[in-house]
Amino acid sequence: MKRIGYLGPPGTFTEEAALTIQGEHIAYSNINTVFQAVKNGEVDCGVVPIENSIEGSVGITLDLMTHDYDLKIKMEILLPISNNLLINPGTKIEDLKIVYSHSQALSQCRKFIDGLDVDIHSASSTAAAANLISGNEYSGAIGTRRAAQLNNLKIAAHDIQDYENNITRFVVINRKDHPETGKDKTSIVFSLLEDEPGGLYDILELFAENNINLTKIESRPSKEKLGRYLFFIDFEGHRDEKLIRNILNIIKSKVGYIKIFGSYPKEGDD
Repeated sequence: MKRIGYLGPPGTFTEEAALTIQGEHIAYSNINTVFQAVKNGEVDCGVVPIENSIEGSVGITLDLMTHDYDLKIKMEILLPISNNLLINPGTKIEDLKIVYSHSQALSQCRKFIDGLDVDIHSASSTAAAANLISGNEYSGAIGTRRAAQLNNLKIAAHDIQDYENNITRFVVINRKDHPETGKDKTSIVFSLLEDEPGGLYDILELFAENNINLTKIESRPSKEKLGRYLFFIDFEGHRDEKLIRNILNIIKSKVGYIKIFGSYPKEGDD
């Protein structure tokens, strides 16, 4: 049976994404330990969040893929996110003094929280927040319906995220990426040789000239020095296709650093 590691504990949105894959599901306490479990062969693959439609990229996932692990993206999973306010039975919303959740969930529900007049505290995950408040009548948590069930909590308010179109993109990490399917995308990261005008344009022009659609482009600090950036690009096509292979070879000749995160089937509409 396939072993799937995921960011736990049970009741997280990552678990919801992981449950779309059949197998034995094993919870880990943080994203780094999921990567380590895949690297060490404790699990066959791992499921981690990489991007949210409201709050943007999950920095720790990008950093681990770039700097610390030579693992590949094998699949992506798009999951609509429904944030809920969880409280103890017998508690009223007006009784709350503190609300706990993962930092991403707190950010996604900023407007709702502002209307509560409570202190907010970050937890390692939405499920951990639900577990933390169990039995505390003055504390609430933002989390999933499953987290409420697992911790004997009630849902005081449904769908409290600031924006309706709240989708998180998860990736399935593995030691190898996915063979061609005909409906693929590829993720890469690179840094330019020099910070000079037109450097990034030269790279992007390759995709435009060959009519290849970019589904994501983002820059993040390189962590080397101020003003040095890494560029993350997702684009349609598989790295084993002749055209994509040629483009990647040209990019390699133009940049100081490049890493291919993998090619994998495209899910949904980007």
